[in-house]
Parts: sequence; C-alpha cells; structure tokens
Amino acid sequence: MMDPQVLAFLNRISYSIGLTLLWMFANTTLGIMLGYAFIQDHWRLSNTLFYLFLVGSFAAFMYCLYKIWKTPIKFDEY
Repeated sequence: MMDPQVLAFLNRISYSIGLTLLWMFANTTLGIMLGYAFIQDHWRLSNTLFYLFLVGSFAAFMYCLYKIWKTPIKFDEY
C-alpha cells in the first residue's frame, strides 16, 4: 500500500496533467482544426468568440490549477 501523502501528491500531478491536456485539446480543436484561430480575409465574429473563449478558458484553467495545488501536503519525516 502506498503512503497517503505520496498518493495525494501523485493525484495532484495526474489531475494537473489531465486538465492541461483537456484544455490544450479543446483549444487546438476549436482554433486549428475548425479554423477559428486563423483570420482569412478580415476579422470575423467567430475569431473574436474563439479568442474570448481562449482567454476565458485560460483563466479558468489557471484557477483550477491554483485550487488543486493551494493546500500544501505535509509529508511525514522519518
């Protein structure tokens, strides 16, 4: 059985990696694969909405990472 503090630390790492990949995949799909990140002839409403979503989702992403990591883990010293 694994030490509870080590397990809590590994859970934080796995949550952070998963959240980062989810954020990157969502923005990559919307921006590059669907083409909302590219400005063709002129600036469109879809470009504006994508970049607003990008900034807003980044703020939410950073807040979630802050919530995950804000409480320190007290490791037992042997």
